[in-house]
Amino acid sequence: MSDTKPVQNKPQKGAKPESKYPVNMTDTPFPMRGDLAKREPGWVKQWQDKKIYQRIRKAAAGRPKFILHDGPPYANGDIHLGHAVNKILKDMVVKSRTMAGFDAPYVPGWDCHGMPIEIQIEKQFGKNLPTAEVLQKARAYALEQIDRQRAGFIRLGVLGEWENPYMTMAFGNEADELRALGKLLEKGYVYRGLKPVNWCFDCGSALAEAEVEYQDKRDPAIDVGFPFAEPEKVAAAFGLPQLPTTNGFIVIWTTTPWTIPSNQALNANPEVTYALVQAERDGAPLLLILAQDLVEATLQRYKLEGSVIATAAGAKLEGIRFKHPLHAQDPFYDRTSPVYLADYVTVDSGTGVVHSAPAYGLEDFQSCKAHGMKDDEILKPVMGDGRFASTLPLFGGLTIWEASKPICEALRAAGALFELKMFDHSYMHCWRHKTPIVYRATSQWFAGMDLTPKDGGPTLRETALAGIAETQFFPDWGQARLQGMIANRPDWTLSRQRQWGVPMAFFLHKETGELHPRTPELLEQVAKLIEAKGIEAWQQLDPSELLGADAANYEKNKDTLDVWFDSGSTHQTVLRGSHKEQSAFPADLYLEGSDQHRGWFHSSLLTSSMLNGRPPYKALLTHGFTVDENGKKMSKSLGNTLAPQKISDTLGADILRLWVASTDYTGELSIGEEILKRVTESYRRIRNTLRFLLANTSDFDPGKDAVPVAELLEIDRYAIAAMAQLQNDVAGHFERYEFHPVVARLQNYCSEDLGGFYLDILKDRLYTSGVDSQARRSAQTALWHIAHALLRVMAPILSFTAEEAWAVFAGQQAYADSDETIFTQTLWTFPEVADGEALLAKYAALREVRADVTKQLEEVRASGAIGSSLQAELAIKAAGEKYALLASLEDDLKFVFITSQAGVEQVADAANEAVTVTPSEAQKCERCWHYRRDVGHDPAHAGLCGRCTSNLFGSGEPRRYA
Repeated sequence: MSDTKPVQNKPQKGAKPESKYPVNMTDTPFPMRGDLAKREPGWVKQWQDKKIYQRIRKAAAGRPKFILHDGPPYANGDIHLGHAVNKILKDMVVKSRTMAGFDAPYVPGWDCHGMPIEIQIEKQFGKNLPTAEVLQKARAYALEQIDRQRAGFIRLGVLGEWENPYMTMAFGNEADELRALGKLLEKGYVYRGLKPVNWCFDCGSALAEAEVEYQDKRDPAIDVGFPFAEPEKVAAAFGLPQLPTTNGFIVIWTTTPWTIPSNQALNANPEVTYALVQAERDGAPLLLILAQDLVEATLQRYKLEGSVIATAAGAKLEGIRFKHPLHAQDPFYDRTSPVYLADYVTVDSGTGVVHSAPAYGLEDFQSCKAHGMKDDEILKPVMGDGRFASTLPLFGGLTIWEASKPICEALRAAGALFELKMFDHSYMHCWRHKTPIVYRATSQWFAGMDLTPKDGGPTLRETALAGIAETQFFPDWGQARLQGMIANRPDWTLSRQRQWGVPMAFFLHKETGELHPRTPELLEQVAKLIEAKGIEAWQQLDPSELLGADAANYEKNKDTLDVWFDSGSTHQTVLRGSHKEQSAFPADLYLEGSDQHRGWFHSSLLTSSMLNGRPPYKALLTHGFTVDENGKKMSKSLGNTLAPQKISDTLGADILRLWVASTDYTGELSIGEEILKRVTESYRRIRNTLRFLLANTSDFDPGKDAVPVAELLEIDRYAIAAMAQLQNDVAGHFERYEFHPVVARLQNYCSEDLGGFYLDILKDRLYTSGVDSQARRSAQTALWHIAHALLRVMAPILSFTAEEAWAVFAGQQAYADSDETIFTQTLWTFPEVADGEALLAKYAALREVRADVTKQLEEVRASGAIGSSLQAELAIKAAGEKYALLASLEDDLKFVFITSQAGVEQVADAANEAVTVTPSEAQKCERCWHYRRDVGHDPAHAGLCGRCTSNLFGSGEPRRYA
């Protein structure tokens, strides 16, 4: 859009001095250059000094509530672009809901406990610090991180209750979290049991599902034979009177040699056909049991010749026992393993038989338990640090990865190793340490997905799945994703073996491991202590204080709660706890990155399903991750990261906000120098438009200058109807949390609807009509309404710019009434334009005709026949509706085409339509630059045309349409 100062103020080369007949030039203190990086920090400070957030709360009091519950970022490290995207999206939701007439408070929060902070403390102060010191240092570290992140978020223009955020480590929240655990225990969802959980040797702790990632790993894949222990049963299973030799093996295939010492069973598929293969090794006869479909491939791998002498369905092998492959090496291994039938055994690869080490595999564990194996019969030689217990024969003291080689050598020496081959596969790793993790059976506390609670109601899985069906998802594919995760997930391991976390403050009997009979009452007593002194109170507590003489029989449980339970229970500890005045349950919206389907959305759903029988949210919104201009994920190692601080310090936070808003967040969000350049260009267009509106209403006092709607010029009524329609559409997008269509509409509106059409036509009337004329005041009335609406629809996105413009535009009274901020305002209420619909249709048609005429004017100008379009005179021949449309504007038609003269003549049909452009013979008015026959008609004002003389010294030219 062109500058607000009309060109006629620039003296021409060698021209006469400036005209003594000035045009209506008005100015505005709202500068053309945003200079955002320099000036935004001033607004940030002003918002804090004036307590703008509190002013918004006061203005919104009593409106219907809208609660966006903040998913807490982890209190570690400076904020990065992902944080910025997340917080800006939340801010745009909160501000747009406020504008839409809701009371939408925003309480930011932080996740404060857990492993990463504990690791930082270890790095800074070394391992093996006393627990009390770890807790004290971790708390101080988290506070320091929160202060840094808070400053980063505030700089982005995010308004919220920054001086009173929620923290999972606030004493009250820690206490309420323990109380929540107590409720789950009472309701019958929580149990203690031995079970394989994801275990990281570096963390020395169980991991949550969300903390597991997959990377490639190279392992030895081995085929191991388990010798026949009951040859007569094998013969019977295969329908033979007896075996040709008792030297036989059932063969398994595994990629985890370290699990062989813990083998306790074998698994075969009841539906698969197994073959008894006769072969020879080193001149001696040999029998092998393999899946029939895999015989040929397997014998080739083993470099053996052989033939199938009998077959049997897997079901026939049930219960037959086989010796451990190392049975002769040490009495510990002199045991047998029964065959259990299992549907999960496949014939895709290997031998069609798998070995079962119940302590180190989920299916193995379930299968052995289902066949009556007791917890204390399960072999668990691997310790928490990844080493075999020193008491394990042959391999004690080795780490499980070191032990692979000696185990394979022992198997080879025993004649039980049929093949060893290195194998690359996708394997579980810890997301923090990037090291391989294992399933490891340990005694943990679980929330049971399929337990029937004490009240006999639906299971946790059933409640959660029903809740997902009731939840709205943005984008909607999130529903299937979360549903799939809940439908298939194992029981939730609630316990962790850490220090910096909320304790599972149970007293357990030293011999039986049972919970103290007074557990509910004791938990409440501990919660009260924690409320006063934090989780440190549990560490310092002497059991006798609460248990008296009974203390001798009980010990304190050392486990802490999974950190996902901390954030996952904030609907209880924050929405209904520390910040219940500012909140409501359930929240209207949770908004996070798409990884939170398996993280915060997931843990929040499970805790609330147990506590409240429903999700803690009505809707879930997910956004993608930031990538660079080539679509590569941002990473420090690639050097393609952009810090939000840097963007704010160079371009301004409003540019970052505009980038977030203009990108479709449902996929990946691309950013880079080029993209930011384009965003900056688009920002300039919006800012220039604003400046034009502000400059041209700067001498307009709505109280005395506003023109009633019915008396506005037609094009002004159209402009109001068009902006009202835009505001309505934008409100609909905001309601559906769609921001990029809002930016597209705003850009298009500023450059096409205003810059390319309405304002382009309006300039003549604004600059040349009488200062107080109805014609000019009509234009200003429309601009005043448009500016009001435009500032409100852009405020959620371009917050600093809208606030800056509001201070200039509002006028003393309105500014005071708004409590000095645009964010107390709701969407603009336009006056009713009775013929609005008809005008929108009429001017849409007019714009099409105008586009064609402009093209022709351009061609004539390019040929050199005319300078500006004002030098042209138009003669249009039009038929039917087009004629009626153009003729309806009467003498104002020329203003629409920005020519000095325009006439329309009716013809019979479209074939006869034409546009003729003729260079004007008339003289140019020195004030309005129109070429008119009446220039100089008044000798007192020789350089002026009739309309300028009338506008300056007479009653003013009549304008009705444009």
